[in-house]
Amino acid sequence: QVQLLESGGGLVQAGGSLSLSCAASGNILNINAMGWYRQAPGKQRELVATVTSDGITNYQDSVKGRFTISREYAKNTVYLQMNSLKPEDTAVYYCKADTVITKTGAGMDYWGKGTLVTVSS
Repeated sequence: QVQLLESGGGLVQAGGSLSLSCAASGNILNINAMGWYRQAPGKQRELVATVTSDGITNYQDSVKGRFTISREYAKNTVYLQMNSLKPEDTAVYYCKADTVITKTGAGMDYWGKGTLVTVSS
């Protein structure tokens, strides 16, 4: 059973920084892409940033230059460094692992339970 455990959310003032981390566990042999998504109240879940197994990153336009995604492959962990935070960044942030290959051979996607980021003005 693959599990994603997120940490690092919290309350921060506008202009501040937060760092999120997400560790995947559970007899994992390989993960394709890992990424962060967010969902604000009353809105659909949206992509924030992703990083592939080859290290290729992709960001939502609104976070480019402020957020940095990184990945520690040996630990199946992905990070999101968020700087210059704005009130509109307030959301529940979810970690996702794409096409996870385990010792059972299945290639499924997994989501974390989410961590709340609140940016006050």
